[in-house]
Amino acid sequence: MIDISLTKLLLLAVVALIVLGPERLPHAARTAGALLRRMRSGWDSVRSEVEREIQAEEIKRTLRETAENARATHDSVREDIRATGAGILETGEQVRDTFAETQVAPTEAREPDPARDMLPLKNDSHDRT
Repeated sequence: MIDISLTKLLLLAVVALIVLGPERLPHAARTAGALLRRMRSGWDSVRSEVEREIQAEEIKRTLRETAENARATHDSVREDIRATGAGILETGEQVRDTFAETQVAPTEAREPDPARDMLPLKNDSHDRT
């Protein structure tokens, strides 16, 4: 901004008093003050508008970055799910092949043999005497 010292202000006031005279000086000072207030409020308005635009641009950039990250994460999860599904299908095929290889031809029907087919029962109540 303009660097005005106290001596320069006093010199300006004396010149204004001489040029304008004591009758018109208060009116001129009020007019100058009103113009300065309008200029300052206009400048503040422009500055706040620029700051709002900058914030809006930052928000838009953040939203774009977030959308890109979400899209990348979505694609990554989709690929992981596809790979897992393919692994499950492959494992299922391996289980089916293994089951088919180990399946034994049915044997002839026979009566169960208790000595061979059943486990002995252990009855603790008879052991206590």
